[in-house]
Amino acid sequence: MTPEAIKEQLKQVKYPGFSRDIVSFGIVRSAAFVDGTVKVALSLTTNDPKTPLQLKRDVEACLQALPEVKDTIIDVAVSAPKAAPPRQGGNLAGNATNTAHSKIKHAVAIASGKGGVGKSTFAVNLACSLAKSLADAGRPGRVGLMDCDIYGPSVPLMIGLSGRPQIDGDMLIPMEANGVKVMSMGFLIDDNTPVVWRGPMIMKTIQQFVQNVKWGELDILLIDLPPGTGDAQLSLVQTIPLDGAVLVTTPQPAATNIARKGGLMFQKVNVPLLGVAENMSYFVDPAGLKHKLFGEGGGQQTADALGTSLLGQVPLIPAIREGGDTGKPVVLAEPDGPAAAAFDVIGHALQEGLRRAAATPSE
Repeated sequence: MTPEAIKEQLKQVKYPGFSRDIVSFGIVRSAAFVDGTVKVALSLTTNDPKTPLQLKRDVEACLQALPEVKDTIIDVAVSAPKAAPPRQGGNLAGNATNTAHSKIKHAVAIASGKGGVGKSTFAVNLACSLAKSLADAGRPGRVGLMDCDIYGPSVPLMIGLSGRPQIDGDMLIPMEANGVKVMSMGFLIDDNTPVVWRGPMIMKTIQQFVQNVKWGELDILLIDLPPGTGDAQLSLVQTIPLDGAVLVTTPQPAATNIARKGGLMFQKVNVPLLGVAENMSYFVDPAGLKHKLFGEGGGQQTADALGTSLLGQVPLIPAIREGGDTGKPVVLAEPDGPAAAAFDVIGHALQEGLRRAAATPSE
Protein backbone atom coordinates (compact mmCIF):
# COMPACT_ATOMS: atom_id res chain seq x y z
CA MET A 1 0.00 0.00 0.00
CA THR A 2 1.48 3.33 -1.07
CA PRO A 3 1.49 6.55 1.00
CA GLU A 4 -0.82 8.05 -1.60
CA ALA A 5 -3.32 5.23 -1.15
CA ILE A 6 -3.25 5.71 2.62
CA LYS A 7 -3.88 9.44 2.27
CA GLU A 8 -6.70 8.76 -0.15
CA GLN A 9 -8.32 6.55 2.48
CA LEU A 10 -7.81 9.25 5.14
CA LYS A 11 -9.81 11.74 3.09
CA GLN A 12 -12.83 10.12 4.72
CA VAL A 13 -11.77 11.57 8.10
CA LYS A 14 -13.15 15.03 8.74
CA TYR A 15 -11.54 17.48 11.12
CA PRO A 16 -13.85 17.69 14.16
CA GLY A 17 -16.53 20.30 13.60
CA PHE A 18 -15.62 20.93 9.95
CA SER A 19 -16.70 19.61 6.59
CA ARG A 20 -13.13 19.36 5.26
CA ASP A 21 -10.97 16.27 5.59
CA ILE A 22 -7.67 16.10 7.44
CA VAL A 23 -5.66 15.54 4.24
CA SER A 24 -6.84 18.76 2.59
CA PHE A 25 -6.18 20.56 5.88
CA GLY A 26 -2.54 19.44 5.66
CA ILE A 27 -2.69 17.61 8.98
CA VAL A 28 -1.33 14.32 7.59
CA ARG A 29 2.45 14.81 7.54
CA SER A 30 3.52 11.30 6.51
CA ALA A 31 2.13 7.86 5.84
CA ALA A 32 3.75 4.46 5.35
CA PHE A 33 2.80 0.76 5.18
CA VAL A 34 5.23 -1.86 6.53
CA ASP A 35 4.40 -5.54 7.06
CA GLY A 36 0.69 -4.96 7.55
CA THR A 37 1.14 -1.95 9.81
CA VAL A 38 0.15 1.56 8.76
CA LYS A 39 2.22 4.34 10.27
CA VAL A 40 0.74 7.83 10.09
CA ALA A 41 2.09 11.09 11.49
CA LEU A 42 -0.38 13.89 12.18
CA SER A 43 0.45 17.48 13.09
CA LEU A 44 -2.19 19.91 14.29
CA THR A 45 -2.57 23.17 16.15
CA THR A 46 -5.23 23.31 18.84
CA ASN A 47 -5.91 24.19 22.45
CA ASP A 48 -8.64 21.56 22.74
CA PRO A 49 -7.26 18.37 24.36
CA LYS A 50 -10.19 16.36 23.00
CA THR A 51 -9.39 17.05 19.34
CA PRO A 52 -6.14 15.02 19.06
CA LEU A 53 -7.75 12.06 20.83
CA GLN A 54 -10.79 12.12 18.57
CA LEU A 55 -8.64 12.42 15.45
CA LYS A 56 -6.49 9.49 16.52
CA ARG A 57 -9.58 7.33 17.10
CA ASP A 58 -11.11 8.36 13.78
CA VAL A 59 -7.90 7.70 11.84
CA GLU A 60 -7.45 4.28 13.46
CA ALA A 61 -11.04 3.30 12.65
CA CYS A 62 -10.69 4.50 9.07
CA LEU A 63 -7.47 2.58 8.44
CA GLN A 64 -8.52 -0.61 10.22
CA ALA A 65 -11.46 -0.85 7.84
CA LEU A 66 -8.95 -1.83 5.15
CA PRO A 67 -8.56 -5.64 4.91
CA GLU A 68 -4.79 -5.51 4.39
CA VAL A 69 -4.21 -3.47 7.58
CA LYS A 70 -3.31 -5.56 10.65
CA ASP A 71 -2.18 -2.77 12.96
CA THR A 72 -1.84 1.02 13.10
CA ILE A 73 0.67 3.39 14.64
CA ILE A 74 -0.67 6.95 14.82
CA ASP A 75 1.72 9.67 15.95
CA VAL A 76 -0.01 12.98 16.78
CA ALA A 77 2.09 16.11 17.26
CA VAL A 78 0.13 18.95 18.86
CA SER A 79 1.18 22.59 19.12
CA ALA A 80 -0.69 25.46 20.75
CA PRO A 81 -2.03 28.24 18.50
CA LYS A 82 0.11 31.33 18.34
CA ALA A 83 -1.49 34.27 20.06
CA ALA A 84 -2.89 36.80 17.62
CA PRO A 85 -0.56 39.82 17.49
CA PRO A 86 -2.04 42.78 19.36
CA ARG A 87 -3.93 45.38 17.39
CA GLN A 88 -2.16 48.68 17.39
CA GLY A 89 -4.84 51.31 17.26
CA GLY A 90 -7.26 48.88 15.66
CA ASN A 91 -4.82 48.05 12.87
CA LEU A 92 -6.12 45.10 10.88
CA ALA A 93 -4.18 41.91 11.57
CA GLY A 94 -2.23 43.79 14.23
CA ASN A 95 0.55 44.83 11.86
CA ALA A 96 1.46 48.28 13.12
CA THR A 97 4.60 48.47 11.01
CA ASN A 98 2.74 48.07 7.74
CA THR A 99 1.09 51.39 7.07
CA ALA A 100 -0.68 49.93 4.03
CA HIS A 101 -2.99 48.03 6.35
CA SER A 102 -6.12 49.84 7.32
CA LYS A 103 -7.25 50.78 10.81
CA ILE A 104 -10.43 48.92 11.59
CA LYS A 105 -12.02 49.13 15.01
CA HIS A 106 -14.30 46.09 14.68
CA ALA A 107 -14.42 43.24 12.14
CA VAL A 108 -17.63 41.19 12.15
CA ALA A 109 -18.51 38.18 10.00
CA ILE A 110 -22.06 37.85 8.65
CA ALA A 111 -22.60 34.13 8.22
CA SER A 112 -25.22 31.44 7.70
CA GLY A 113 -25.22 27.69 7.69
CA LYS A 114 -27.14 27.36 4.42
CA GLY A 115 -27.85 29.39 1.34
CA GLY A 116 -31.16 31.01 0.54
CA VAL A 117 -31.70 32.78 3.86
CA GLY A 118 -31.07 36.26 2.45
CA LYS A 119 -27.68 36.73 4.11
CA SER A 120 -26.19 39.09 1.49
CA THR A 121 -29.34 41.19 1.39
CA PHE A 122 -29.18 41.31 5.16
CA ALA A 123 -25.50 42.32 5.14
CA VAL A 124 -26.07 45.14 2.64
CA ASN A 125 -29.00 46.61 4.54
CA LEU A 126 -27.26 46.28 7.89
CA ALA A 127 -24.17 48.04 6.49
CA CYS A 128 -26.29 50.89 5.12
CA SER A 129 -28.21 51.18 8.39
CA LEU A 130 -24.97 51.32 10.39
CA ALA A 131 -23.47 53.86 7.99
CA LYS A 132 -26.51 56.13 8.35
CA SER A 133 -26.45 55.80 12.13
CA LEU A 134 -22.75 56.65 12.33
CA ALA A 135 -23.11 59.53 9.88
CA ASP A 136 -25.90 60.98 12.02
CA ALA A 137 -23.46 60.74 14.96
CA GLY A 138 -20.83 62.70 13.03
CA ARG A 139 -18.78 59.71 11.80
CA PRO A 140 -19.50 59.36 8.05
CA GLY A 141 -17.74 56.81 5.86
CA ARG A 142 -16.80 54.55 8.77
CA VAL A 143 -18.47 51.32 7.59
CA GLY A 144 -16.98 48.74 5.22
CA LEU A 145 -18.51 45.69 3.55
CA MET A 146 -16.27 42.90 2.26
CA ASP A 147 -18.08 40.45 -0.01
CA CYS A 148 -16.32 37.10 0.42
CA ASP A 149 -18.86 35.13 -1.59
CA ILE A 150 -16.31 34.32 -4.28
CA TYR A 151 -18.58 32.11 -6.40
CA GLY A 152 -21.73 34.24 -6.32
CA PRO A 153 -20.88 37.86 -5.46
CA SER A 154 -24.21 39.71 -5.32
CA VAL A 155 -23.31 42.68 -3.11
CA PRO A 156 -22.42 45.06 -6.00
CA LEU A 157 -25.89 44.66 -7.54
CA MET A 158 -27.66 45.02 -4.20
CA ILE A 159 -25.84 48.17 -3.15
CA GLY A 160 -25.87 49.81 -6.59
CA LEU A 161 -22.21 49.62 -7.63
CA SER A 162 -20.51 48.55 -10.85
CA GLY A 163 -17.21 49.03 -12.61
CA ARG A 164 -13.67 48.40 -11.43
CA PRO A 165 -11.95 49.67 -8.27
CA GLN A 166 -9.03 52.06 -8.61
CA ILE A 167 -5.50 51.00 -7.71
CA ASP A 168 -3.04 52.93 -5.57
CA GLY A 169 0.34 51.25 -5.93
CA ASP A 170 -0.33 47.63 -5.00
CA MET A 171 -3.50 48.49 -3.06
CA LEU A 172 -7.09 48.33 -4.25
CA ILE A 173 -9.31 51.28 -3.35
CA PRO A 174 -12.75 50.05 -2.25
CA MET A 175 -15.71 51.47 -4.12
CA GLU A 176 -18.28 53.39 -2.11
CA ALA A 177 -22.06 53.76 -2.09
CA ASN A 178 -24.48 55.02 0.54
CA GLY A 179 -21.62 55.73 2.92
CA VAL A 180 -20.36 52.14 2.76
CA LYS A 181 -16.93 51.16 1.42
CA VAL A 182 -17.26 47.93 -0.57
CA MET A 183 -14.91 45.34 -2.00
CA SER A 184 -16.23 42.34 -3.90
CA MET A 185 -15.09 39.71 -6.35
CA GLY A 186 -17.94 41.07 -8.48
CA PHE A 187 -15.81 44.13 -9.24
CA LEU A 188 -12.94 42.03 -10.54
CA ILE A 189 -14.64 39.59 -12.92
CA ASP A 190 -17.01 39.94 -15.86
CA ASP A 191 -20.69 39.23 -15.32
CA ASN A 192 -20.55 36.20 -17.61
CA THR A 193 -17.35 34.72 -16.18
CA PRO A 194 -17.86 31.87 -13.70
CA VAL A 195 -15.36 31.50 -10.89
CA VAL A 196 -14.07 27.93 -11.05
CA TRP A 197 -11.50 27.85 -8.26
CA ARG A 198 -10.13 25.40 -5.75
CA GLY A 199 -9.64 26.14 -2.07
CA PRO A 200 -6.13 27.65 -2.16
CA MET A 201 -7.19 30.30 -4.70
CA ILE A 202 -10.16 31.25 -2.53
CA MET A 203 -7.90 31.56 0.48
CA LYS A 204 -5.46 33.76 -1.43
CA THR A 205 -8.23 36.06 -2.65
CA ILE A 206 -9.61 36.57 0.84
CA GLN A 207 -6.14 37.31 2.16
CA GLN A 208 -5.71 39.92 -0.58
CA PHE A 209 -9.08 41.49 0.28
CA VAL A 210 -7.73 41.94 3.79
CA GLN A 211 -4.14 42.89 3.14
CA ASN A 212 -4.28 44.67 -0.22
CA VAL A 213 -7.40 46.81 0.11
CA LYS A 214 -7.04 50.37 1.36
CA TRP A 215 -10.05 50.41 3.66
CA GLY A 216 -9.02 53.51 5.56
CA GLU A 217 -10.25 54.06 9.10
CA LEU A 218 -13.44 52.16 9.83
CA ASP A 219 -15.59 51.77 12.92
CA ILE A 220 -16.86 48.45 11.61
CA LEU A 221 -16.11 46.11 8.73
CA LEU A 222 -18.89 43.64 7.90
CA ILE A 223 -17.70 40.52 6.10
CA ASP A 224 -20.33 38.73 4.04
CA LEU A 225 -19.36 35.06 3.99
CA PRO A 226 -20.65 32.37 1.65
CA PRO A 227 -22.74 29.62 3.26
CA GLY A 228 -21.08 26.68 4.93
CA THR A 229 -17.91 25.96 6.90
CA GLY A 230 -15.30 25.66 4.17
CA ASP A 231 -12.25 27.41 2.79
CA ALA A 232 -13.60 30.96 2.88
CA GLN A 233 -14.57 30.74 6.54
CA LEU A 234 -11.29 29.11 7.56
CA SER A 235 -9.22 31.63 5.59
CA LEU A 236 -11.07 34.49 7.22
CA VAL A 237 -10.56 33.40 10.80
CA GLN A 238 -6.89 32.70 10.05
CA THR A 239 -6.34 36.12 8.44
CA ILE A 240 -8.46 38.57 10.43
CA PRO A 241 -8.73 38.85 14.21
CA LEU A 242 -12.52 38.86 14.15
CA ASP A 243 -14.41 40.62 16.92
CA GLY A 244 -17.37 38.32 16.39
CA ALA A 245 -19.91 36.81 14.03
CA VAL A 246 -23.61 37.30 13.38
CA LEU A 247 -25.62 34.28 12.21
CA VAL A 248 -28.49 34.84 9.78
CA THR A 249 -31.27 32.28 9.61
CA THR A 250 -34.90 31.97 8.63
CA PRO A 251 -37.38 30.55 11.18
CA GLN A 252 -37.85 27.02 9.84
CA PRO A 253 -35.82 24.02 11.13
CA ALA A 254 -34.27 23.42 7.68
CA ALA A 255 -32.35 26.66 8.18
CA THR A 256 -31.93 26.80 11.94
CA ASN A 257 -30.49 23.30 12.26
CA ILE A 258 -27.68 24.20 9.87
CA ALA A 259 -27.25 27.68 11.33
CA ARG A 260 -26.39 26.06 14.65
CA LYS A 261 -23.58 24.14 12.96
CA GLY A 262 -22.23 27.40 11.56
CA GLY A 263 -22.33 28.89 15.04
CA LEU A 264 -20.48 25.93 16.49
CA MET A 265 -17.77 26.37 13.86
CA PHE A 266 -17.09 29.92 15.05
CA GLN A 267 -17.05 28.79 18.64
CA LYS A 268 -14.50 26.09 17.82
CA VAL A 269 -12.16 28.68 16.29
CA ASN A 270 -12.69 31.07 19.22
CA VAL A 271 -14.72 33.70 17.35
CA PRO A 272 -17.41 35.17 19.65
CA LEU A 273 -21.03 34.90 18.53
CA LEU A 274 -22.55 38.36 18.75
CA GLY A 275 -26.05 37.12 18.08
CA VAL A 276 -28.56 35.61 15.68
CA ALA A 277 -30.71 37.56 13.23
CA GLU A 278 -33.95 36.02 12.00
CA ASN A 279 -34.71 36.94 8.39
CA MET A 280 -38.07 36.53 6.62
CA SER A 281 -39.69 36.25 10.05
CA TYR A 282 -43.23 37.16 9.04
CA PHE A 283 -45.37 38.71 6.33
CA VAL A 284 -47.97 41.42 6.96
CA ASP A 285 -50.81 41.43 4.46
CA PRO A 286 -52.68 44.57 3.30
CA ALA A 287 -55.24 44.04 6.07
CA GLY A 288 -52.50 44.22 8.68
CA LEU A 289 -52.56 40.52 9.57
CA LYS A 290 -49.22 38.92 10.36
CA HIS A 291 -48.46 35.56 8.71
CA LYS A 292 -45.60 33.30 9.86
CA LEU A 293 -44.92 31.76 6.46
CA PHE A 294 -41.75 29.93 7.53
CA GLY A 295 -42.83 29.04 11.04
CA GLU A 296 -41.79 30.91 14.13
CA GLY A 297 -39.32 30.84 16.97
CA GLY A 298 -36.39 29.41 15.00
CA GLY A 299 -34.14 32.41 15.49
CA GLN A 300 -34.66 32.48 19.24
CA GLN A 301 -34.18 28.73 19.51
CA THR A 302 -30.92 28.97 17.56
CA ALA A 303 -29.69 31.79 19.79
CA ASP A 304 -30.61 29.85 22.94
CA ALA A 305 -28.86 26.70 21.69
CA LEU A 306 -25.66 28.65 21.02
CA GLY A 307 -25.79 30.67 24.22
CA THR A 308 -26.18 34.00 22.47
CA SER A 309 -28.97 36.54 21.88
CA LEU A 310 -31.54 37.17 19.17
CA LEU A 311 -30.58 40.54 17.69
CA GLY A 312 -33.85 41.08 15.86
CA GLN A 313 -36.36 39.90 13.28
CA VAL A 314 -36.59 41.16 9.70
CA PRO A 315 -40.02 40.94 8.03
CA LEU A 316 -40.64 39.37 4.65
CA ILE A 317 -41.74 42.25 2.41
CA PRO A 318 -41.42 42.82 -1.35
CA ALA A 319 -39.61 46.12 -0.84
CA ILE A 320 -36.54 44.31 0.51
CA ARG A 321 -36.25 42.18 -2.61
CA GLU A 322 -36.99 45.13 -4.88
CA GLY A 323 -34.29 47.20 -3.21
CA GLY A 324 -31.75 44.45 -3.81
CA ASP A 325 -32.69 44.14 -7.47
CA THR A 326 -32.48 47.89 -8.12
CA GLY A 327 -29.43 48.67 -6.01
CA LYS A 328 -31.44 50.83 -3.60
CA PRO A 329 -31.37 49.12 -0.18
CA VAL A 330 -34.73 49.26 1.54
CA VAL A 331 -33.33 50.90 4.66
CA LEU A 332 -32.59 53.96 2.50
CA ALA A 333 -35.44 53.70 0.00
CA GLU A 334 -38.04 53.42 2.80
CA PRO A 335 -36.31 54.81 5.91
CA ASP A 336 -39.58 54.95 7.87
CA GLY A 337 -40.73 51.47 6.89
CA PRO A 338 -40.80 48.28 8.99
CA ALA A 339 -37.66 46.83 7.38
CA ALA A 340 -35.58 49.92 8.17
CA ALA A 341 -36.85 49.81 11.74
CA ALA A 342 -35.83 46.16 12.07
CA PHE A 343 -32.32 46.81 10.77
CA ASP A 344 -31.95 49.82 13.05
CA VAL A 345 -32.77 47.58 16.02
CA ILE A 346 -30.29 44.94 14.89
CA GLY A 347 -27.59 47.52 14.19
CA HIS A 348 -28.04 49.08 17.62
CA ALA A 349 -27.92 45.65 19.31
CA LEU A 350 -24.77 44.75 17.36
CA GLN A 351 -22.98 47.94 18.37
CA GLU A 352 -23.99 47.44 22.00
CA GLY A 353 -22.67 43.89 21.87
CA LEU A 354 -19.34 45.09 20.47
CA ARG A 355 -19.07 47.77 23.13
CA ARG A 356 -19.77 45.26 25.89
CA ALA A 357 -17.23 42.84 24.47
CA ALA A 358 -14.59 45.57 24.26
CA ALA A 359 -15.26 46.58 27.87
CA THR A 360 -14.96 43.03 29.18
CA PRO A 361 -11.41 42.12 30.25
CA SER A 362 -10.07 39.13 28.38
CA GLU A 363 -9.37 36.05 30.43
